[in-house]
Amino acid sequence: MKRGVLWGLGLLVLIIAGLGLFLKSYTPAAVDPAWRTEGVSEIPQGAVTVRYTGTSTLLFSDGETSWIVDGWFSRPGLFQLLFGKIEPDLDAIEYGLAQNKIDQLAVVIPVHSHYDHAMDSPEVAKRTGAILLGSESTANIARGWGLAESQIQIAQNHQPIQFGQFKITLIETRHFQFPDPTIAERALADPEIEDPVVPPVPALDYRLGQPYAVHVSHPLGSWLIQGSAGFIQGGLEGYPAEVVFLGTGGLGTQTAEYRETYWKETVETTGAKRIIPVHWDSLTGPIQGPFTGPSRAASFLSDDGEKNLSFLKAKESEDPTLQFETLPRYDPVILFSPLSD
Repeated sequence: MKRGVLWGLGLLVLIIAGLGLFLKSYTPAAVDPAWRTEGVSEIPQGAVTVRYTGTSTLLFSDGETSWIVDGWFSRPGLFQLLFGKIEPDLDAIEYGLAQNKIDQLAVVIPVHSHYDHAMDSPEVAKRTGAILLGSESTANIARGWGLAESQIQIAQNHQPIQFGQFKITLIETRHFQFPDPTIAERALADPEIEDPVVPPVPALDYRLGQPYAVHVSHPLGSWLIQGSAGFIQGGLEGYPAEVVFLGTGGLGTQTAEYRETYWKETVETTGAKRIIPVHWDSLTGPIQGPFTGPSRAASFLSDDGEKNLSFLKAKESEDPTLQFETLPRYDPVILFSPLSD
């Protein structure tokens, strides 16, 4: 009898362990391997480059001015996110800055205040002397981390700010709308952070704040960063862009109508022909090595990679003038080449 109980307990432990390993494994990435762009070893003087860490952490530089979207390098594990508390991983931040060859930045811009966008931003600003530009909620994350008030700037909707030759405009938008009402309530309701956040704290203490699309103009070209797959109808009218960094995470869980409207409001409204998907990779995977899709646990909550990829591939087939690209990790890619004399 006792032996049977022990065997039963052992089997239960094995099942639980196997389930845990399965949930921590990763789904295939919802991008076409043919879209991968290789980095360059030599950068022409004056070129605008982009480096990608993952999620929507994007580093832009023209050789004179460098700035970053989000600046998120920490990767808390699944069970820590669900049951524990999180805080910036200083070793990961140091590693990510080094891999991106960052020592000084003009500005750090979190596209909203969730942990996977804004948690590390104050430390990145502190280490690089940058201004942290974002919502009042993002400012309270910075205050809780001890960033000097002189380095915190509250964004104004549609108000362009010049950093070197980059004219950057933050445009209020919406976050990706989780189709499950329970998840939407936990992640998106009560969005404002009204007091300084002093980590370690539960992941959901990094509430949404105000989401932004980021429009950039430079003498060499223009682009839009839409970090999360949300939109406000008509919100991007009057903001043409040659390139869109298109947040695609969870897009496959939405209705076909939602996906079509999202595409219209971002890609078609801006007129972009060069599409660079972002926020399609795992939030819990390491910050080195190949990118993966979301963990299987996360995919149960807000991912349908097959529908997502099918949608993007259909758009590629419909319009042969579109150029889809995915970026390598850390290696610089030329976004715009310098003008010919």
